[in-house]
Amino acid sequence: MSETIRMVLTVIQVAVCLVLIASVLLQSGKNQGLGEIGGAAETFFGKNRARSMDAKLEKATIGSAGVFLVLTFVLAVF
Repeated sequence: MSETIRMVLTVIQVAVCLVLIASVLLQSGKNQGLGEIGGAAETFFGKNRARSMDAKLEKATIGSAGVFLVLTFVLAVF
């Protein structure tokens, strides 16, 4: 029984790891070059950042990192 739970948690951890990697790689860079100096960050996407794709990817990164951390500790106990 214990080995079955460990195997299931390992598979879930690998899936969460892949989500974490994808969400980090799909995010755009924080520095947007020289456009930041001229105030280009105040565009439509700058004002509505909470609803943009980058904000969703950031939330997915934080969530998957938390789940990955918890699963790692749980697997270490088993």
